Amino acid sequence: MEVVHKIGRRKTAVARVYVSEGKGNITINKRDLNEYFTTGTLQYKVKQAFTLTDTEDTYDVKVNVYGGGITGQAEAIRLALSRAMCEIDAENRAVLKPEGLLTRDPRMVERKKFGQKKARKKFQFSKR
Repeated sequence: MEVVHKIGRRKTAVARVYVSEGKGNITINKRDLNEYFTTGTLQYKVKQAFTLTDTEDTYDVKVNVYGGGITGQAEAIRLALSRAMCEIDAENRAVLKPEGLLTRDPRMVERKKFGQKKARKKFQFSKR
């Protein structure tokens, strides 16, 4: 099996994932998964695609991720890994799709408008 390359995005985070056969090592920005994402919740999000498809110790993953915060980065990695698992085996799609792992979350930060304090908040209105 050759290396499978996929991209996942979430807010402003972009994750490039390279999946190859191996022993289940996950390397993010040349650091170990447990070192990069210290909380168990984020580690679970990254491994979720492997857990659902029962392939936790069969693939090595190299990830380059930048932009956004740690949660956005973890969810971008999750989307990229889910896409990679679908390319490796088309039957994985039936497992991952109902869980919502193949859906790109389109929510972005709304831009600030001129003449206003923030995106929606206005300056205080004074009648007199």
